[in-house]
Amino acid sequence: MPAASHADDLKSIPRHIAIIMDGNGRWAKERGLPRTEGHRAGADTVRRVTEGCGELGVEYLTLYAFSSENWKRPKREVDALMKLLEQFLRTKTAEMKEQNIRLQAIGRLNDLPKSCQEQLHRSIEATAQNNGLTLILALSYGGREEIIDGVKSLLDSVERGHLDKGMIDGDVFSKHLYTRYYPDPDLLIRTSGEMRISNFLLWQLSYTEFFVTQKLWPDFGQDDLKEAIREYGRRQRRFGGV
Repeated sequence: MPAASHADDLKSIPRHIAIIMDGNGRWAKERGLPRTEGHRAGADTVRRVTEGCGELGVEYLTLYAFSSENWKRPKREVDALMKLLEQFLRTKTAEMKEQNIRLQAIGRLNDLPKSCQEQLHRSIEATAQNNGLTLILALSYGGREEIIDGVKSLLDSVERGHLDKGMIDGDVFSKHLYTRYYPDPDLLIRTSGEMRISNFLLWQLSYTEFFVTQKLWPDFGQDDLKEAIREYGRRQRRFGGV
């Protein structure tokens, strides 16, 4: 298979990789460019890394594309990000279909502009039959908000008589989160050297391996992806055991 030939020098391929894509603004500032150009360059990196994950045989890739806190940024930047998102989805959906990539999204998606919601829905529908890499965009996403929404969903199930509160455990709660259809990430990559998870997948990252690189997101390439996976392959995942 093509994936095997690309992964011959890699010890272990994570089933699910999550990425905090950080550094677009700094990348632009270093070059005397507006922040929007950094985000545009970051979108090109999304394409490269997504293709790389697909070739390596990664099953799920979750990208922290727009956090719930990002709404606090200047309106001009937020508007530009939403337009870039819509443009990315509109122009890349055909490529995703060709590359057998299935698009999904998590977060409070109703907060997105109507036109973004509509394009996102069209792109998800267009790739729904693909069975290769699942690309999950975290949009208007916050880990604490997800847990709060999960608690509300759980309480609603109890109140409706669909669930007895004595049955609630970690597995049951996980089924009420945005990520209920996906496995927890095996590897988290964060670019730009920041050592925090920034309200991303707080429940799901309990046993995830972390890889932090000083590279800014627009400079992150497939070789960097492979470096992160090699480091992951050197880890021993005990999940609390010995």
